[in-house]
Order: sequence, then C-alpha cells, then structure tokens
Amino acid sequence: MTRSGVRIPLTPQLVILGKSVLKSLEWFIAWRYLWASRKERFIAVIASFSFLGIVLGVGTLILVMSVMNGFREELVSRVIGFNGHLLLSEGERLHEVSQVQEQVESISDVKYTAPLVQKQVLITSEGEACGALVQGVTPEVLQKRPLISKNLVAGNLKSFIDFPNQIMIGSGLARKLNVNVGDKLKLTTPQMNRTAFGSFPKTKFFKLAAIFKSGMYEYDQNFSFISLSASQQLFSLGGDVSALEIFVKDPEKMAHIKASLNILFPFFHLHDWQQVNEKFFSTLEVQKNIMFLILMLIVLVAAFNIISCLMMLVKDKTKDIAVLQALGASRSCILRIFFYIGSFIGIFGALVGTAIGLILSYRLDNIRLFLEHMSGCKLFREEIYFLAHLPSKVHLNQALLVCVLAIILSILATWYPAQKASRLNPIEGLRYE
Repeated sequence: MTRSGVRIPLTPQLVILGKSVLKSLEWFIAWRYLWASRKERFIAVIASFSFLGIVLGVGTLILVMSVMNGFREELVSRVIGFNGHLLLSEGERLHEVSQVQEQVESISDVKYTAPLVQKQVLITSEGEACGALVQGVTPEVLQKRPLISKNLVAGNLKSFIDFPNQIMIGSGLARKLNVNVGDKLKLTTPQMNRTAFGSFPKTKFFKLAAIFKSGMYEYDQNFSFISLSASQQLFSLGGDVSALEIFVKDPEKMAHIKASLNILFPFFHLHDWQQVNEKFFSTLEVQKNIMFLILMLIVLVAAFNIISCLMMLVKDKTKDIAVLQALGASRSCILRIFFYIGSFIGIFGALVGTAIGLILSYRLDNIRLFLEHMSGCKLFREEIYFLAHLPSKVHLNQALLVCVLAIILSILATWYPAQKASRLNPIEGLRYE
C-alpha cells in the first residue's frame, strides 16, 4: 500500500484495527437506522410494536407458566399432605393390620405406615345436615400431618386426642353445618342396626373438638376425622381397617417400593397418589402445554412484525445501501447492519419481557390482593380453583427456555430481510439518484 509515494506495510495490527473500525461503523449505522428521523416515524412505530409484542409475549408466557407450576405444586403438596403416598387395601376390609405394617415398614425408603378407616356418612347438626367423608386415624398420624395439625382455625388437637368421641371437621363443612367447637354432631352410617322395632341406620354422637382449614377447598368442604377406635366401632369393623396408608421419603420416586409391595402382597390393591389424581394432574399438564403453544404465537407474531419493519427499512434505505456498496462495503457488512437492527429488537425485547415476567411472577398474589382491594371484586375464588390464594412458582430453566426461544425466533425473522438488503444491486439503487 502506498501513500504519496511511500509504501505502508500491511501489518496484522493494521488489519485488526481496520476490522474493529468497520465493526464499530456497522454498529453506528445500525443504531442510527434504529432511531429513525422524523421522516421515518412510521418505521419506528412498527419497530416499537415489534419490541412491545416480544416483551408482552415473553412476559405473559413466563407468568402463565409460573402460575401453572404454582397450581401443580400447591395441589401436589396438599394432596400428599392430606393423604398417604400409597394406599394398600385388601378389598373393603384389611385384616391382620399389624403384620402387614411390619412387612411394609421393612421396605427401604418407607417412612411410616398408618391404618385408615374411610367411609361416607351423613353428619347432622341442630339445624343442618350434609354428607361427608369421615376418616378414622390415630392421633399420632394427625400430628405428622402439618397441613391439618398446623392449620386449625378453632379448637385444638389436644382435645381431640385426650377425650373420647371427638370429631374434627373442615372449615367449609363447619360453615355448611353452622357449628362451632363444643357443638354436638350426629354421624349416620349406611349400615343398618336391627332392633325389635325394625332396622335403623347406625348413628353415634360426637363432640366437635377442632376445625381445620387446609387451603384445599374440596378437602375443607368434605372431610372430617375421628379416632381410629371410634371409627372401627362405628362401622363394626372390629380390629380391621379399610386400608393402610404408606408414607415414603420421596413421593416422586416410588417405583422400587411399589415393586416390593406387589411381590409381598400380590393379591392386594395398591394405589399411589398419582393414580388416584391421575385425571386431575394430566389435565393440568395438558392445559400447561396448550397455554405454552398459544402464548408462544404472540412471540411469533411479534417476530413477523420484525420482518415487516426490516423489509420497509430496506426499501427506504435502498439508496443508502447502494452508496455504502459503492464506497466499498461488502455484502456481509450490509447483512450485519440489518441483522444487528432486528437482533437488537428481539434480544432486548426478550430480556425485558423475561425481567417483567419474573417480577410479576414473584409478586403475583400481592398484585391480586391489591387489585381486589382497589376494585372491590373477588378475582380469585377458592371454591372454583380449590386454593385459598393465587399460587406462582418460578422455574428459572423454563424462563430461560422462553427467553432463548424468543431470541431464536427474532434472529430467524431478521435473517431474510438482512439477506435481501445485502443482495441489492448498487446500480439499481443509484439509477434514479
């Protein structure tokens, strides 16, 4: 290379310097095109809508996924906290309970077992009556269930344990029966007592010792507890029970425990918490996947807006592109300029949307309470959604996946207009200059 007759050697340092200057020039041009002049406000408006579309799509998708995760986790914790992880039965009655317990508890990863009597009854107060599910359990089992023992709204567990013929019911059931702690309740079973005057349903009176509120609407409306011995007497079971509840260390990993139980008790019935609630949780999973696909379409629409924005920008800057090519800019240089513009919209929009989605997810229930307070309307009814509060559980890997997918879609949307800009013929662009 020569200048004024002097030869300047082309060293690697000069090559690197030239490339860095060229890259900075590309970023500068892309930035100037992104912030359009007054004559190009329409393109700027489309770019803004593309950016907002990606922000709203990503933020909404992360928020909805967090709510679905929260619902599943809350429901699983309540289902597991209210019932055993596995239920072993022999039909309507389970005989020789103590021997079965010893064999089951010898299996590794089994925490403890609990005999259970569970039947449908009619509960009657002074002015009301309704059907309910009564469980006969030992006091030790109730103490091991914090979902019940730590959520008493009236009465105490000590009264239930120390005195005979005591009953504990859910808060919803207490409202339906219009009763308080200390009131008498009559339990009527489907079994018949034969007397000299005919057959009558078997009944027994219990004193209300405590009222619990688990936060699970269905349980609070329908469940009640009495002692195991009282339930065996009420249903004429003698020393038998309905089933054996099995609690394990990890409710998500029970395959080897189930295999061992099937070998030990090949003719018994075995159900786990997932099988009992299979339809419910599978419905939740399907809803979650459908919501993901639907809301991802918002991001896809925003990505198409990026294509429209860049195509209009390419058409508007045809002469500029031709001038740059005439001055020596390569096709790859032009491609990178427009690629930077679209990528900036997509990447920045995805990052902002992720941040907004995470903030809303972490503060969702507080936002719900604020909106309810301001509007005076109940936005989240526990009798419909089975929960007392709006749950939200953020999985950062899901948020990262949504952000990455949005960025990929944005980059793919940017590629075609950038390629079209790089292939423009400079002669055509300068013909009418």
